[in-house]
Amino acid sequence: MKRMRTYVITFLAFLFAGLLLVSCAEFDVLEVATATAEAARPLTDEEEYYLGRAVAAQLLATYPLLKDEALTEYVNLIGRTVALHSDKPVTYGGYHFAVLDTDEINAYACPGGTIFITRGVVDFVESEDELAAVLAHEVAHINNKDGVKAIQSSRLTNLAVVLGTEAVTSTSSAEFGQLLSIFEGSIQDVFSQVVVNGYSQSTEAKADVAGLTYLARSGYDPYALESMLNRIVAAGQESKGGIMKTHPATADRLNNVAKNLPKTRPGIDVVQLRQKRYLETVQ
Repeated sequence: MKRMRTYVITFLAFLFAGLLLVSCAEFDVLEVATATAEAARPLTDEEEYYLGRAVAAQLLATYPLLKDEALTEYVNLIGRTVALHSDKPVTYGGYHFAVLDTDEINAYACPGGTIFITRGVVDFVESEDELAAVLAHEVAHINNKDGVKAIQSSRLTNLAVVLGTEAVTSTSSAEFGQLLSIFEGSIQDVFSQVVVNGYSQSTEAKADVAGLTYLARSGYDPYALESMLNRIVAAGQESKGGIMKTHPATADRLNNVAKNLPKTRPGIDVVQLRQKRYLETVQ
């Protein structure tokens, strides 16, 4: 019975993520999942990873990837450095970062470790430290499992009921269809939270504070987040869509960030070396 449950959830994860990723060859091919499916408990790291891959695939069906290998490698270098100094430096599938080809200024964290920033963000930031600040905030969402919390509890309850029936052992069309619907609904729950609605102000505030800590630990300047937010206000971007749609008001974020800025800052020589690398890669 337990083995059958594993097979069913593995197939569902593979089916949804595989079908949606078929046009996104730049991403790793999904491997066979090993997660078990005792639904009435928190998702395992493996399950969270495959759910996140399916959410990422749905996001990639909305925005195309930017085909710039040098920039993608650079963003991954920064992102993984920050993630290594986070509270959860290792995830089941590892951290993966990519750039979406859109002018919209936004960033998205999919459960399990897949993080996207937009070309609009890359164009807006003015230093490697500011880019690291954006990525650190998204890494914090992964650490805090904010995306997974969006799944409706009723779906997990229904999943537990379906997987608890002996009928699943025969994978009848009725039960299999119900499993398919629950899994698809879970993906939509997370997608709507991450991409459409955004998190609550308190959730975003926690991600900002955690991000500041990760920046300081990894040697980046935590003040870079404050400088970027100040420039957003000065440019009048706070009244527009994108990151302002799915993140709290900039003034509130600035107050929260200012109250929690670490005292540690990198030396000017290190900042200058990073800025040189930033200019060579981004501009």
